[in-house]
Amino acid sequence: MDKLLTALFIILLFFIPLLLRQTPEKVTEPGEQKVELCPVDIMIAGADKPISLEEYVVGVVAAEMPATFQEEALKAQAIAARTYALQTTDNGKKAIAPDVSAQVYSSEEKRKERWGKEFKRNEKKVRAAVEATAGDTIVYQDKMISAMFFSTSNGKTETAQNFSGNDIPYLQSVESPGEGDVEAKVERTAEIPLAKWNKTIGGKWNADSFRSLQLVRNPTGRVQKVVTSEFQASGREVRELLGLASTDFDIAFDVTNKIVHVTTTGYGHGVGMSQYGAEAYAQKGWAAEKILLHYYTGTQIKKFTLLDSQCLKTPSLANNSE
Repeated sequence: MDKLLTALFIILLFFIPLLLRQTPEKVTEPGEQKVELCPVDIMIAGADKPISLEEYVVGVVAAEMPATFQEEALKAQAIAARTYALQTTDNGKKAIAPDVSAQVYSSEEKRKERWGKEFKRNEKKVRAAVEATAGDTIVYQDKMISAMFFSTSNGKTETAQNFSGNDIPYLQSVESPGEGDVEAKVERTAEIPLAKWNKTIGGKWNADSFRSLQLVRNPTGRVQKVVTSEFQASGREVRELLGLASTDFDIAFDVTNKIVHVTTTGYGHGVGMSQYGAEAYAQKGWAAEKILLHYYTGTQIKKFTLLDSQCLKTPSLANNSE
């Protein structure tokens, strides 16, 4: 019996190498180039060193959208944030601000501080959304888009034309219903003493000024122009001066108490994807891709790859600035 086992062992030692050598290797077909991919790092303005793209996206999704949102809404946010980061940084060559001037980023340390006991649950959920969409970006005619997004709409999104004067095909106005069922603060009110109003807006407003006031609205319901007999400005300028939630606002003047009452609907610039709108659609069963293709007209979702020949071969990005 021992001799038989020994013989079998010798046979196996002889044949196994032959079998291994006969295993076919994957070869590059004639005319086909071998594709080597490389990772992308993102440099956050003010940070000591860059971090990986996907780790950066985790920090943006955590900061920009409530972790309590539906998984598909979080996935939509991840894809939009990844696209915005790559487009803004030229695939990692430039630094990006960690605040609302670009998109808000929250480090793991800050996430732990903010979420407290919910950190593990929220972190797991956000990371799952990012990992499920790894590499996904939004493109229009094969070019990455400027994936603008904002908090809450007035039922419709704004066009890039109305916001900036530039007509961008994929940033058109679309319906965004049901946000009031998700966000309790669709409407906000502010009371501004007349003296403060005059100091902020400029001029010497009085009861007659408010009587002549006209709010010229565009088709999305937002204020395009604010006009009186002695004053004219864009709705966007007034919003920025007063720090209003949106450009969908109404103005009323209390003559007796000399108080200006401003009521706004929605929150943010209104262009691109509404975050609470994405949640409303996700609650209706919409997948992340359907949400994104709704808010970004005529776009597609495609995987982002950076070829080895395009990799950054320069020193640390730490010297770059916004």
